[in-house]
Order: sequence, then C-alpha cells, then structure tokens
Amino acid sequence: MIQTERLILRGWRDDDAALHHAMCADPAVMAYLGPAPTLAESAAVVARQQAMFADYGACFWALERRDTGAFIGWCGIKPGPVGTPIDGKPEIGWSLVRTEWGQGYAREAAEASLAWGWHELKLPTVWAITVPANTASRALMERLGMTRVVDGDFDHPKLAEDDPLRRHVLYRIDRPAYV
Repeated sequence: MIQTERLILRGWRDDDAALHHAMCADPAVMAYLGPAPTLAESAAVVARQQAMFADYGACFWALERRDTGAFIGWCGIKPGPVGTPIDGKPEIGWSLVRTEWGQGYAREAAEASLAWGWHELKLPTVWAITVPANTASRALMERLGMTRVVDGDFDHPKLAEDDPLRRHVLYRIDRPAYV
C-alpha cells in the first residue's frame, strides 16, 4: 500500500469489480480506453491485477481517497502490453472516475507510483502509452517529466486496423540521478 497526502494506492479486492465496472460505465472515462467492460470483465481485470501484484510486486493499484475511503480509480506500474514497444517494460497508467477529474489526484497518484517504482523496484525507466487524442493524459505525462519518444508511435496490436484507438504515442521517463 502507498499513501499520499490525500490518497491510498492499494491492492485490489474482489468487491472492487463492481466499483471498477461503475467507473467504466461512464463513456467519458472510456473515451480513450475502448468499450466499457461487463461486470464479469471487470472481475477479470481485478483478478489480473491481483495476479500481477503477486507475480511482479506492482500493478495498476486501486485508488481511494483517504478522507472518505471512496474508490476513485486506479494508478500504478505494471509490465507493458504484449506485442507493443513496451512489452514487459514498466508501464505507468491511471484512470479516475469523472467526478474526481481536475483535482490533481492523477498526478499525486502517478508521482507516488513513480517514486515507489524508483525506490522499491529500482526501475531504470518507466514508460507510458496513450492515443494521440488523449491530451489530458499526455499533458500529465509531460508534467511528470516524461518525454515523447521520437518515432515511437505505434499501432496497438490488440486493436483492429479500423479501430480509431489503434494508434498510440509513447512516452518515457528515466530514473532521476538523485534516487
């Protein structure tokens, strides 16, 4: 578990599946992620993150507010998707319920995840991917100190050729010298 001033990043519990499913039912949340999962698919997401944490020592952790205990999304580091330029490399990612957007929670959680990755996993580099149109996530990547990889754009292999979300951009950040 990671705690920040306002947040807790924690392992997933089975009952988080319904909360994940509710978050993903919002079309704005899923605009750059693809179709909303069914409840069974959200349960599978939870199970994959639990297994990833057990195997890798990190995952896209469940994210909750410290003041209310409310589930507000996920953030963390996991191995990058198979078949992409970051296959098996540490990938940072985040998604929040829309009611929590614009309050700095994604940045707070991402900064805590990076710090944890530098200190606990001794990562040399962390990567991030998104679709070109996701300007909010791209801006956060840049505020975190990530830089876009020149000539790093790619087509995500899990998406159909005609899927408007197929094209992705690639960002990276290297371990700071002071860590």
